[in-house]
Amino acid sequence: MGSYKSTNYVVAINMSTILKAVLIFVVGLLSIFSITGILTSLNPEYRITSNSLNQAASRAKGDVLYKILTFENHSFSSVLTEEEKNLPSLSALMFQVATNVRFEDPRSFLGRELPGFSIFDGDILVAGEGTDFTNMPIESVPPMEALNAENEASLKNVDSINQPDSNKNAKPPISTGDKDTVHLYFTHTRESYLPYLEGVTNPDSAMHSQINVTKVGEMVENQLEQQGIGTSIDKTDVIQNLNNKGLNYYSAYQESRPLVKAAMASNKDLLYLIDIHRDSQRRDVTTGIINGQSYAKLAFVVGEEHPNFEKNLKVATELHKLLESKYKGISRGVIAKKGSGTNGKFNQDLSSNALLLEFGGVDNTFAELERSAQAFADVFAEYYWQAEKVNHNLSAPPVSQ
Repeated sequence: MGSYKSTNYVVAINMSTILKAVLIFVVGLLSIFSITGILTSLNPEYRITSNSLNQAASRAKGDVLYKILTFENHSFSSVLTEEEKNLPSLSALMFQVATNVRFEDPRSFLGRELPGFSIFDGDILVAGEGTDFTNMPIESVPPMEALNAENEASLKNVDSINQPDSNKNAKPPISTGDKDTVHLYFTHTRESYLPYLEGVTNPDSAMHSQINVTKVGEMVENQLEQQGIGTSIDKTDVIQNLNNKGLNYYSAYQESRPLVKAAMASNKDLLYLIDIHRDSQRRDVTTGIINGQSYAKLAFVVGEEHPNFEKNLKVATELHKLLESKYKGISRGVIAKKGSGTNGKFNQDLSSNALLLEFGGVDNTFAELERSAQAFADVFAEYYWQAEKVNHNLSAPPVSQ
């Protein structure tokens, strides 16, 4: 009968290892719950959302994103030089995404730290002649006393302001007939010009209830009508509405929005919406000499905080190019605005043909503005009738009786 040996296995258990594993598990679990609790208790504006990730990605340059795309589809790399194919260092990319600091743009160092600095922010989508980060349009906020009509400055040089010369006898070769297809309005109604305000030297205080951008709107309306384009104009004093409701200046677009929506609802023929402003930049930035005469320069502002801003951008870009082809130097370009400190929509989400147009700056005269209004109407009419031709919406010219 065979004999069997009994084999005994001894398993040594190190209690200190078990305790460490348990401790790590408990600490990890507590950390997860703690971090989750902190994130969910944050105010909504500080929580991590898909929009937060989108904003972080938007801080990365387009060329970097393009280079990353070449890893998936190598055919895209064929247009890049050997030097361009090199990605920036990961640390530099992470630093830019995390801090939004861009070494090529010094504004990014100070944009979050200085109160009100964001009014100088924006992106140059299409640069006009001489336009750079130092002279982009300024969306300034006037002091409260400048918004009170009882405190506004006395007027001067008003005798030199010419009334629009509406030549009713000359019939344009083509017309919209009895349809108004362009609508002009003014979110910052009282933006005025220093040459007509007695004793005012501060650009931010260049505000007036009578002599302001609505006069420019009248010039544009008259010029467009002479080009056969039916134009309506709403000169509602948005600032007075803000005062009546006790709202601050930042609420101006909130107040002008119902006016625009009402105009669209009452007139289904409206194709273009134009919000007319004036810049707070000084004369050297906002004035150009064309054929020996001084013009108030124009600037297009596009709000990027809505899904279809590219359509507004397309219209603004085409008008900019037309202006530059016929009146070289009159356009300062197309500027994008978004983020804190600005509206970001400017009512442009209401129509793919909505424009915000800066007419000159605080130092320009109405003679210069009149020339610019005529130049804009000339170019806009060319763009308008070409678009109507493409869309087969041309109206027959009025028949003489």
